[in-house]
Order: sequence, then C-alpha cells, then structure tokens
Amino acid sequence: MINYSPNMLKTYKTCPQKYWFKYIEKISIPQKATFFEKGKKIHALAHYYLKGDDISNLEKALTAEEQKIWQNLLNNKYFKMQYINSEYNLLCKIDKYWIGGRLDAIVKDNNKYYILDYKTGSIPQNPETDFQTIVYFLCASKKFGQNIAFVYIDLKNNTNHIIEFNDDIIYKNLLTEICIKISDAQPLSEIEHSKKCEFCEYKKICY
Repeated sequence: MINYSPNMLKTYKTCPQKYWFKYIEKISIPQKATFFEKGKKIHALAHYYLKGDDISNLEKALTAEEQKIWQNLLNNKYFKMQYINSEYNLLCKIDKYWIGGRLDAIVKDNNKYYILDYKTGSIPQNPETDFQTIVYFLCASKKFGQNIAFVYIDLKNNTNHIIEFNDDIIYKNLLTEICIKISDAQPLSEIEHSKKCEFCEYKKICY
C-alpha cells in the first residue's frame, strides 16, 4: 500500500520523470545539508518548545539569523494559541488511495483549530490549492472537524497566510485525480518529462 504524501504529489505534478526516479526507482541524490539546516533547527526547536522541554542549550546554538527567525515564531499569535500536538502524523483514505503527512503543529483557539506550517523559505505560490494544504486539511478534518484553518507562517518576512477550510468534495476530487494519474503511470521511457531540470537534483541522470 502506498501512502501519498504532499511531496510525492507535488513531485509528480512538477515532473513525472523525477517522481519515477525518486519514488519508484528510489534513487537518492545527496544534497548539501546546509540547504535544510536552518529549517530543521527551527522545526526541532518549535516541537520541543511546544512540548514544554528545556530548549535553552539549543537556543544558544542558533546563528544571529536563526535567532531572529526563532523570535518571529515565538511572537507569532498563532504559535501562542492552545497547543494540541506537533510533528503530528495524520493519514486518511480518499477513494481507494491513502494520503497523509506530518503537521508542524496544530493549535486551538476557542472552538477552532489551526494547522500551522512554518516556512523559513517561501510559502507555496498558490497555497489555497497546494497539495500540502489540501492533504493536511482533509486528514485533520477527519479528526478535528471542518472548523479549521491552515496558517502558513512566513518566518522570513514575519507574515501569516491564513486559509479557511473550503469544500472537502473539491479537495477529494483534486487528490483522486492526481492519484489516478500516478497509479496509471507508464514505464520511464514513456513518462512525460517537464524539462525543468535547472535546479533538479536528478538532472545529471535525466533523459
């Protein structure tokens, strides 16, 4: 059984050939650790902080830039709401397909729940229809109901992008459509190639 994550769906939509390399052939291309280091630090800090752990030593290891980003998150009004869970794995079934992912955090204010996603880089270009938004909405709504919103926290610019839960039928249709395309994918030589290779880690082995 395949559990489709937002990254898997985004990868297929961007380039089916890259999806084939990464998730079918399982070819792993090493990338520079520094590219992800800042985001990993902030996510780890946030998780431990929300759980109530002592993070004083971890805070001391932050660079000046990371300290600024961390303070932006600490001062964020959504981050200060009632803590429910963090680094939270959710899974649900749409038609015959399983989808899921791991939420950065979910918090609550009165009777409303908020999915939080911290971004040290940029938020998606079309966040309302981004697969991350849709997958997390559907999975979270199964447990917490539809009185829920998604908050992309842009830590670089210290801004929030809030998306209200819309229509689960639309979400289900969008996910079912892409899952069908993936499950019906042809052998590599016949798969559509997006030709957007400039920043792709697989460009050296691309056809």
